[in-house]
Amino acid sequence: MFTGIIKELGRVRNISGLGKLYRLQVAAKDIIDRAVIGDSIALNGVCLTLTGKNGNALSFDVMGETMKRTNLSKLKYGDQVNLEDSLKVGGSLGGHFVYGHIDCVGRIKDITRALSNVSIEVIFPERYGGLVVEKGSIALDGVSLTIGKAGKNSVIVYIIPHTLKATALGFKNTGDDVNIEFDIIGKYVANLARPSLA
Repeated sequence: MFTGIIKELGRVRNISGLGKLYRLQVAAKDIIDRAVIGDSIALNGVCLTLTGKNGNALSFDVMGETMKRTNLSKLKYGDQVNLEDSLKVGGSLGGHFVYGHIDCVGRIKDITRALSNVSIEVIFPERYGGLVVEKGSIALDGVSLTIGKAGKNSVIVYIIPHTLKATALGFKNTGDDVNIEFDIIGKYVANLARPSLA
């Protein structure tokens, strides 16, 4: 489990395919000192298991299905990625509960910059529209954000300068894909509201 508060920006070192398995190597500075093999680490919001450490590089084995269902398949050498190690018992919950299980990939429709404020509009498949509410939580590429405006198949989030600087969202452009994890509470409420088949 994670909080959506990004601990550091990593940089993609290498991606290699091994049949249905991929190896992803990411350079890191802070997380690497406290991470141990087997730890769960969120990379752009995707919960991955740390399978190796070498110098300042973290290694992850990623299933082909995960690559296909997230924006990890679009990563290339040198890309900045969001890294967060898992929430420890007794740790501070600065964002919201994030599981690292991506619901869908959205696309940035618009980025508006006005003075120090930035708003990002993200579109996604309409079937997920019932999972977003104004002032609710959403994780985009693992970043915990508050929804400013909610539509049938879109959200607008407002990004403060610190978040732009501390996360890979600051490197995103219109048309880029983002991993979306909708708030777990909204998912449970939507499930309970469905008509029973019994």
